Amino acid sequence: MNNEEQVEILNTLIVINNDRIEGYETASEDTEESDLKKLFADLQHTSQKCKSELISEVQRLGGTPDEGTRITGKFFRVWMDVKAALTGNDRKAILNSCEYGENVAVETYDDALRNNMEELTSPQQTMLSMHQAMLKADHSTVKGMIAILEQA
Repeated sequence: MNNEEQVEILNTLIVINNDRIEGYETASEDTEESDLKKLFADLQHTSQKCKSELISEVQRLGGTPDEGTRITGKFFRVWMDVKAALTGNDRKAILNSCEYGENVAVETYDDALRNNMEELTSPQQTMLSMHQAMLKADHSTVKGMIAILEQA
C-alpha cells in the first residue's frame, strides 16, 4: 500500500466534506426557517466530524490535508444561491438543492470504497464505511423532508 495513493484518496474525501460544509453554510444563509437552519447545522456537523478524522489520517500518513473545495462544489454553491434567489428561498427548492449535494457526497464515498480497496488499509476502509453510513443517513433525512413537502 502506497501512502501517497492513500493520501490522495483521503484528500478527495476531505474536499467533498469541505464542499458539503460550505454548501450547508450557503443553504443556512438562504433560509429564514429555524428548523432548516438546525438541519443544515446538523449536516455540517457530520462533515466536520468526517473531515476531522480524514485530516488525522492524512497527517498520520505524513501527507498534507487538502483545504480546498472542488470546482463542482463551487458550482453547486453558486447554483444554490441562484436557485434560492429565483425561487424566493422556497423550502422545497433549497432541500432539492441539498439533496443534489448529498447525492454527490454519497457517490464520492461509493467511488472511493469501490475503486480503491487495494490501496486502503482495513482501518481506513472501516472509517470510510462509517462516514458513508452517516452521509447516507443524512441523505435519507433530506429526502424524507422533501417527501413530507410533496405530500402536503
